[in-house]
Amino acid sequence: MTTTTRPGGSAANPVRRGLRPTTKVLPEHARAHNRSLVLGHLFHEGPSSRADIARSTGLTRVTVSDLVAALLGEGLVAELGVRSEGRVGKPATLVGLRSAEHHVVAVDLTDDATVLGAVMTLDGEVVTRVHEPTAGTTGTAAVDLVEDVCRRLLAATARPVVGVGIASPGVIDEAGVVLQAPNRGWYDVPLASGLTAALGVPVHVANDANTRALGEYTFGAADPSTMILTVGQGVGAGLLVDGALVRGRGHAAGEIGHVTVVDADTPGEDAQACACGRTGCLETVLSAPALRRRVAGLSPQDSDAALASVGRMLGRALAPVVSALDLAEVLLSGPPELLDGPLREAALTTVRDRTMPVIGQGLRLRAATLDEDAALAGAAVLVLSGQLGIT
Repeated sequence: MTTTTRPGGSAANPVRRGLRPTTKVLPEHARAHNRSLVLGHLFHEGPSSRADIARSTGLTRVTVSDLVAALLGEGLVAELGVRSEGRVGKPATLVGLRSAEHHVVAVDLTDDATVLGAVMTLDGEVVTRVHEPTAGTTGTAAVDLVEDVCRRLLAATARPVVGVGIASPGVIDEAGVVLQAPNRGWYDVPLASGLTAALGVPVHVANDANTRALGEYTFGAADPSTMILTVGQGVGAGLLVDGALVRGRGHAAGEIGHVTVVDADTPGEDAQACACGRTGCLETVLSAPALRRRVAGLSPQDSDAALASVGRMLGRALAPVVSALDLAEVLLSGPPELLDGPLREAALTTVRDRTMPVIGQGLRLRAATLDEDAALAGAAVLVLSGQLGIT
């Protein structure tokens, strides 16, 4: 099926947010850094003159002209004619990113039952989608399935493909090695390097909750200090603090689904076994399957009470994170019929009851904007960042 929908914003006023840089620029990397500044400006601000780019980036006009000439030669940007509005002096020639002329392949592995893939333009428009049932495959067979989906998507476009971005569950390091993803049967799987070699294009892999955070921030107008909580087969979170993605010492930041919320002292609850090998984890009560089991067969009133009970457990888990990081908002991504109502309201009330007013009273707890496309959009951002330096 072919579509042309944008994950966030509109054609007239796209929402494109940049991450705060977290690494130093070495002298030998200066040209690549300056190139990324020019591309980043064009991505976030749209068509601009060389003088506009120089003012925005702090680069000299000579440097900008040199970089734009190189990018024109690569086909990444194009001259779009002179500025239409009247100004004193010689009319400025605008240059713009050739977003529609270059594609990225994005793959979302969040759902255990389906591999979701898409061909996307550089500005996040979905050109082609693929839904491929997993049929319960794990281990090497699951890697082969992902490779097959990527090949089909690469074959579906005649445009130059900048790279492939993959949003995967599990703990994943910066090199794209899946350190552990129990539901997929993956342990120390070099997914990025293996697929790069097999497909012949650069492949970038990151945790699915982190990619959702990237997607919501870049295209969905999430606050720079936000937690995006993803509720599906499991529960995970992506964290942004002051515009920087938080990864953690062991690449496991955001694994809030495996915080214990049910123990012997929790009234009315029995601790259930979790896929991680422990019991009473937040995932055992908040995952989509757990929520559906909890409300099955209940009257609307009893269903609301059951969801509110889970919301209070979620609020107790969120409160110390929100307080420690002074987050502005928490976004819930998952089934709206389960999350957006008594559960969300009870969670927000609990967080506010358990935090200082200066932190809790201003907190927003709302539904995520991009829904199904959030992880795909974030996977595209992985490629934009990794290959073009656009952050």
